[in-house]
Amino acid sequence: MQFDGKLESTNYTMAKHLAKDNFVYYVDRPYTWFDYIKFKDTPEFNTRRPHFFSSSNSIIETEIPNLKIIISPPVPSINMLPEGKVYRLALKVNEWIVGSRIKKVIESLNITDYIYINSYNFTLPTLHKLLNPSLSVYHCVDPIIEPYQTKHGLISEDILVKAVDMVICTSKELRNKKALLNPNSYFIPNAANISHSLKTLDPNLKESAILSGIKKPIIGYFGAIERRIDYDMMQALFKTNRDKSFVMIGPIDRYYIKEEEYNAPNLYLPGPVPYEEMPAVLKGFDVAIIPFKKDEVSSDIFPLKLFEYLGSGRPIVATDFNPDLKDFTFETVPYCTSAEEFSDAIAVALNDTPELQKRRLEVAADNTWEHRISEIKDLLKINFDIKNGSSS
Repeated sequence: MQFDGKLESTNYTMAKHLAKDNFVYYVDRPYTWFDYIKFKDTPEFNTRRPHFFSSSNSIIETEIPNLKIIISPPVPSINMLPEGKVYRLALKVNEWIVGSRIKKVIESLNITDYIYINSYNFTLPTLHKLLNPSLSVYHCVDPIIEPYQTKHGLISEDILVKAVDMVICTSKELRNKKALLNPNSYFIPNAANISHSLKTLDPNLKESAILSGIKKPIIGYFGAIERRIDYDMMQALFKTNRDKSFVMIGPIDRYYIKEEEYNAPNLYLPGPVPYEEMPAVLKGFDVAIIPFKKDEVSSDIFPLKLFEYLGSGRPIVATDFNPDLKDFTFETVPYCTSAEEFSDAIAVALNDTPELQKRRLEVAADNTWEHRISEIKDLLKINFDIKNGSSS
């Protein structure tokens, strides 16, 4: 993920939290040559422009003193190549371009011992071998599903998982699968920025203007509208809950749905809003939903939005796409198996009480990024000490 992306990024959130008491260098997702042309003169491009081709000026400072962004030169666009020797050779070139930039930063700052974390960038599976870190880690945050990713990503991720010292996964099922390739695999779930979600409860915060004019009650979803959504179930909900407004806020993946085919009189698709505006959006939701379909990879998914919703105090209704979630929400969230169950749970949620809201906030408080980063740091230290024979 790119450090200035409009949507919240697990990768960058983790980097910011680690930087509170560590020096962190976040290697921004490299632009490809295609990106360089496509995004030329955009604000994001202009932010990176001075740093693309200057190894002595490759770092962008952030508001966090210990967190620096490394910008690499653009790399060749290679995903269109068929899987095979030519693609793998081209991939080595890309890794060399990015690795050379990182090595120059390491040398210029005289960095010696350091931990390399590949946070879900399976497109550079053996980059760490060029850098010789004291500990190499793969942070696996999602299953690889999208056709653009699966073309080379399934092979690359297996190479990566086998090559690193340890793997951290955000769901139990992902951990179980990766452990078949690397037994040093661990499960640490996603969390949420609860302090941000809690802004929803500020009595002075106004509801987002994006909800203006939409009839209450609002049944809301905040996030990408893509493969994971159970569209068949949602269509059934629209028909059986005509007195309610369903608002799905986020970018729409046209690969999976066409907006003109996904409609109903009580469905609203306003598009994405910046993450900073999430509390104002959630404030306007009467019920927050996670309508993910249950399929062969759904148990791999541990969504950030679950804890963001909990931290906002909103009542939540979800599908039973991942049974492990029950272990973290302690009966504060109903997990539904059908549209009928989902509809009934929405009706119950609309009769929320202060006691139920308090319980949700308590559960959210136990699933913060501070908790998760503490777990991650403990794991990193244990594995660093084992590999390097240190007891410090």
